[in-house]
Amino acid sequence: MSFRARLTLVAAAAVALAVIVASAVVYFVVRGQLYRPVDQSLHERADLIANAPGPHAFERALSFPEPQLGGAGGYPQVVRTDGTTLRSEGQTVPLPVDERTLDVAKGERDAFFTDTRVGRTHVRMYTFPFLGDAAVQIARPLTEVDSALRRIKIFLFVIAGGGIAVAAALGLLVSRTALAPVRRLTETSERVTETGDLSQRIDAGGRDELSRLASSFNTMLGALEDSSRAQRQLVADASHELRTPLTSLRTNIEVLASERTLPPGERERLLTDVVEQLTEMTTLVAELIELARGEQHPAEAEDVRLDLVTAEAVERARRNRPGISFATDLEESLVHGVPDTIERAVANLLDNAAKWSPPGGEVEVGVHGDEVVVRDHGPGIEDEDLPYVFDRFYRAPSARGMPGSGLGLAIVRQVAEAHGGAVVAERAEGGGTRIRLRLNGRPPRDS
Repeated sequence: MSFRARLTLVAAAAVALAVIVASAVVYFVVRGQLYRPVDQSLHERADLIANAPGPHAFERALSFPEPQLGGAGGYPQVVRTDGTTLRSEGQTVPLPVDERTLDVAKGERDAFFTDTRVGRTHVRMYTFPFLGDAAVQIARPLTEVDSALRRIKIFLFVIAGGGIAVAAALGLLVSRTALAPVRRLTETSERVTETGDLSQRIDAGGRDELSRLASSFNTMLGALEDSSRAQRQLVADASHELRTPLTSLRTNIEVLASERTLPPGERERLLTDVVEQLTEMTTLVAELIELARGEQHPAEAEDVRLDLVTAEAVERARRNRPGISFATDLEESLVHGVPDTIERAVANLLDNAAKWSPPGGEVEVGVHGDEVVVRDHGPGIEDEDLPYVFDRFYRAPSARGMPGSGLGLAIVRQVAEAHGGAVVAERAEGGGTRIRLRLNGRPPRDS
């Protein structure tokens, strides 16, 4: 069963329940209203009998005059404590006597109303005590009342059936209208599944829950489209960057594997080139893996001492770059993030600064609040290159002859954005480049 059918069925069932309950309430209210004048007339007749003066009270009770103008007087019967009954000469049909009637005659029970049948006639009967040793029963037929109630039942059944039918039709119409955004959502998702086209969108007008769902779906499609585009670009860039070292490596290996005689020292030079090219590709692959891991955020965030993480990265840089000195100004700082990725970002900044520093140069490293500042004294970044230095695989013309994959600073930007911060590069006064990594102390965003 479809969701629309279930929704229509639930709406019809809810309306049917409401109509049935309302019909039952109406029926019993009308029934009470119809019974009220009957009970009132029986009670008035009982008062006339109970107050009948003079001797021979039983005979007077049974022969009391009928009301004028055809009013309903009732059918009386006297019941003694032993169960014997008295009726007038013209009244030959006995009224039913039970234990409750005898209890009233004995004075052990108050007067009461009841419905019963006398022969085939449905009657309303009132039983009340009389003279302390008897009870009087007065009955009135309910033929007119029952006829009216039967007509009311028919009307209520017709109204209830019509109401349920109308509710089902309206439920179908409302469900079709209300689920239209869901239908469009389903159709769009099916088209995306069939075609792989993530540019599909849904019209999301309005502010209700379904419109918000459509907007969220559009946002998700947009994020998936951006992610897919970034992945395609990453694959294309990686393929381009790997093509050159792979081609050179293949050429060198073919030359080394050939049987021709090489000039003195040529074999050693080719072997050195092969080792360097393998190192370059290993670095490139490692940084690509780092980028992929950074996009997934697999690690849990925690409180991190930014100054201590930076100090460890500086010590490692000193060992790897013995020809460069590192001057530090590290204030105690606590941020919330992933320690390994933060340390990787700081290490990339230090490696980039050391690469551009002249031999014997100095790299200044500072930690202030949630910001890491790294400054080198190299040639600096050209103004036209500043907007692109954090792009993947971007290498300025002046850097194309230097080792590197162009992914180090892209990883830094990824880490900064994942921690709710940013990274900027600027030309420093007196020459060189200053890069500011701000983490903002925020938890990384969910992937």
